[in-house]
Amino acid sequence: MSDKIAVIGGGSWGTALAVLLHDNGHDVCLRDISQEKVDEINQEHINSYLPDFKLPEGLTATTDLEEAVAGANVVLVVVPSHVVRTVAQELKGLLDEDTIIVSASKGIEEETHLRMSEVLMDELDSKLHDNIFVLSGPTHAEEVVLELPTTIVVAGKNRKLAERVQDLFMSDYFRVYTNPDLVGVELGAAVKNIIAIAAGISDGLGYGDNTLAALVTRGIAEIKRLGAELGADPITFSGLAGLGDLIVTCASQHSRNRRLGYKIGSGLTLEEALDEMQMVAEGVRTAKAVSAFAKELDLEMPITSEIYQILFEDKDPKQAVNDLMLRGAKHELEEIVENSCW
Repeated sequence: MSDKIAVIGGGSWGTALAVLLHDNGHDVCLRDISQEKVDEINQEHINSYLPDFKLPEGLTATTDLEEAVAGANVVLVVVPSHVVRTVAQELKGLLDEDTIIVSASKGIEEETHLRMSEVLMDELDSKLHDNIFVLSGPTHAEEVVLELPTTIVVAGKNRKLAERVQDLFMSDYFRVYTNPDLVGVELGAAVKNIIAIAAGISDGLGYGDNTLAALVTRGIAEIKRLGAELGADPITFSGLAGLGDLIVTCASQHSRNRRLGYKIGSGLTLEEALDEMQMVAEGVRTAKAVSAFAKELDLEMPITSEIYQILFEDKDPKQAVNDLMLRGAKHELEEIVENSCW
């Protein structure tokens, strides 16, 4: 069965997902605010974010949101996190009550500390709330367009509709799992970008695999701690949207957050590093949001706190690592120790 799908956001990830859906036989229209980008897609069948990949000629693009979503029974939102609320406001009145909305945007809204699905629910009609899903996992656009084996998770409240979204994206190289834990999937997707900046800084400073392993392991502990406070299922963080996404984002050459961290670890300021990057590194805004949120909740998130200080308070990265290493002695598994007779 062919669906009409609107993909909102013409970055590398939005384009990769649009190509996948097109190749799966769906009628896909890509919407981007840049006329230059739209002309590039429609006339040259390329996207400069994926410069070595030729787009299918049947994939069309437009700057007109109303044109993109007209007749669409599925809307995929793939824009930077700070733009999601604006897009949701623009979508008001354009969607039918049975339209399925899939968010592939990762982050925490800075002002409200809401997850992306919550931002959509905050703006869209309540009749659509159970139709909102999240797509997340260890994926890079550069590998998806090459049809390299990839796994991902779709999370949402309605199991039947989640399985329908699963079917939309499934292919012989793109395997989709379902998960009812919206909170956990979105938190894993957002906070891992902060840890990836830390991993990049570590590499930029010349530290080794031991340091990276420590950051990944203690990073997932921080994500779990926040998740427990907000009602996530802890099992989610051991899966694709948790540990899987964290590993690929901390280690991959394609990771823009790791790349940003590497530049800072190599001596650049945040402003200089951002000037050299062509794409958004979501971890910067997320670090600000999560650091403030953790303070409100009185929650210990030391890696997040140090990254915030490096990014926004000009703390020396080497001093930040030193402060992490010299923290008071801890049990590795605090919750288990507290409930044991040891």
